[in-house]
Amino acid sequence: MSSTLLIKDLHVNVDDKEILKGVDLEVNAGEVHALMGPNGNGKSTLLQTIMGHPRYQVTKGSITFDGQDVLTMSVDERAKAGLFLGMQNPGEISGVTNSDFLKAAINARRKTPISLFNFYKEIEGNIKKLKMKEDLAHRFVNDGFSGGEKKRNEILQMMILKPKIAMLDEIDSGLDVDAIKLVADAILEEKEKEGTGLIIVSHYDRFFGIIKPTHAHVIVDGRIVVEGDSELVEKIDKDGYDWLYQELKIHPVKKEERPLIFSLGTCALNPRS
Repeated sequence: MSSTLLIKDLHVNVDDKEILKGVDLEVNAGEVHALMGPNGNGKSTLLQTIMGHPRYQVTKGSITFDGQDVLTMSVDERAKAGLFLGMQNPGEISGVTNSDFLKAAINARRKTPISLFNFYKEIEGNIKKLKMKEDLAHRFVNDGFSGGEKKRNEILQMMILKPKIAMLDEIDSGLDVDAIKLVADAILEEKEKEGTGLIIVSHYDRFFGIIKPTHAHVIVDGRIVVEGDSELVEKIDKDGYDWLYQELKIHPVKKEERPLIFSLGTCALNPRS
């Protein structure tokens, strides 16, 4: 069954300050949505709100996923339903190995536990595909990882968990040219194989050039002010945002305060997190 994430008139406050001011967005399985806009205007806020970060308070509007009211669901319930967030600054979990973390996350979404053979077959295959170090499965989650290793580890989690809708927040930042292509190819393969719907925040045309978004949205001052497809991505890469500000007579927010990011994967296993 095709999955749909539907957001209507979403307003969100952070520390009593309104960040999102009426966002409407529909994402279906198999679609690739580029989410663009200057820093500090609400892109990360939108993704964190969808996933359930407690600091973001919804004051108006709705988020539904396959007909379910997402706003009534805990973070782990959202993850089990098929939502996934690949974070810009992934947290470290000392004392928990990648293999234990991923196996627990998989089993949380299954009626019967995955066999050890099938689990290691899948994780080892995906580690090789992402050209990660072979000992990664036995290392603590993101502990001592480089920036690039952390980003690949987020994609590894996506590939293992097979979400219906994956949200990737600047997953390409900190990657070199070869790694960007490797990660983008892995994301595309997952989309084709699993029919995953994607919402991607990135400032790199090179990354979007590989991913080839089917939809593009620009957020300025907490609102989606213009929408299009890959041509809109190309125009912004070439001309920046100034033409948009002049055409629509709008002004971007200069800075958005970013909260301390916790691991949403941990919350997927512990409803009290």
